[in-house]
Amino acid sequence: MTVIVNRSGGTAAKMGDGLSEALEQAFTAAGTTPDIRLLDGKQLPDAIEAAAKSGRVIVAGGDGTAAGAAQVLAGSDTELGLLPLGTLNHLARDLGIPADLNEAADVAANGQPAQIDVGEVNGHVFVNNASIGLYPLLVRKREGLQRAKGWPKWLSTLPAAFAVLERLPHHRLRLDWGKGERAIVTPLLFVGNNVYSLDRGEVGKRGSLTDGKLSVYAVAHRRRAALIWFAMRALVGRAERSLDFETLGECETLTVSSSSGSIEIALDGELKRMDSPLEFRIRPGALTVMTQGEAEKP
Repeated sequence: MTVIVNRSGGTAAKMGDGLSEALEQAFTAAGTTPDIRLLDGKQLPDAIEAAAKSGRVIVAGGDGTAAGAAQVLAGSDTELGLLPLGTLNHLARDLGIPADLNEAADVAANGQPAQIDVGEVNGHVFVNNASIGLYPLLVRKREGLQRAKGWPKWLSTLPAAFAVLERLPHHRLRLDWGKGERAIVTPLLFVGNNVYSLDRGEVGKRGSLTDGKLSVYAVAHRRRAALIWFAMRALVGRAERSLDFETLGECETLTVSSSSGSIEIALDGELKRMDSPLEFRIRPGALTVMTQGEAEKP
């Protein structure tokens, strides 16, 4: 069973030289012999595509690694097993995949296949969400600090966030999801693969990955102090839909246009610059993943 590891992923990097041995032990305990390949991020797509012929690929890393695998495997019959060894593992969490390596390996090797939705924008697949505005800017600042200072992701995030809030850019966008074009001004447009909760204790989680919907959230236009207050309330589950969001809805397709020729966007935390307009769509049941439960149908 091929296990493709993003060795620069957060947890994987921390495990260092013990990573291969830990993986061997986990899959042996799960009753299978792994073919472990420790690779850099740029090597992952080709390795996943080659391994896809076996019918199942297991990837170890975070959400970016999972999204890279989905880019290759969506629309195919190849099953995807996930080992949550990244800094953030939101897809694995929402699928109920255990954080414990031994338990996750058992799910990847012996679990049940389930078909889940993926989002897509201009041909690029995302498994969690896409965002325009504050978050892509924060990612760019954070990556700059990581390169310049050698800091880990978590340590670079706080100063990056302060730098972003000093600028507080607002984006003038036009949105159309089949009800006519609407102009908005927002510091952050967020498009989710299925619906994200705003309820206390559940912020940022999804109850389903099979509803066949994109969720669209645009943070209301506001001054710096109000935006910081919103961020603090959102973190503790006290965001208010009517107060905090200019636009909030669900759709199957979405067009986002800007007066500029291109738009910087973060897809599952990975930065890309794309030509305007951005054409979003949901792809119901396009990705088959290994889970603990019974197979879901799209």
